[in-house]
Amino acid sequence: MQLHQLKPDHPKKKKKRIGRGGKRGTYSGRGIKGQKARAGAKFQPIIRELIKKYPKLRGYKFGPISKKPAIINVDVLEKNFSEREKVSPRILFEKGLIQKEKGRIPEVKILGRGEIKKPLVIYGCQLSEKAQEKIKKAGGEIRTTKTQS
Repeated sequence: MQLHQLKPDHPKKKKKRIGRGGKRGTYSGRGIKGQKARAGAKFQPIIRELIKKYPKLRGYKFGPISKKPAIINVDVLEKNFSEREKVSPRILFEKGLIQKEKGRIPEVKILGRGEIKKPLVIYGCQLSEKAQEKIKKAGGEIRTTKTQS
């Protein structure tokens, strides 16, 4: 048996055609006036009302396109790294301190909460002013190139 040979078991039910004489006279069960009583009455889809509620061009802006960096504080670096160890987004990801976003390792910003006493070498991370001061004070290096990981 093939698809074009399939037929339903039950007979087709005929659609009731009203408004052609017989038991349902005058208004044919449609009431008197209104949109539902008219011939060919078509209703707007419900989604149309939702679309109309969205703001028009004037002043409506989408969310920020630029991604926010993953944030790590100086005290987290103090706990998880040893002296003269390299810190980069890839290393932070490998240690489980940051997660991938949409399949990519995000940019990292180091903030200055907490204390740091170990000298670290930092690559390819953004830094706040306080974090820069604390890292340099501890004897660490800051390198802006992203090539080293």
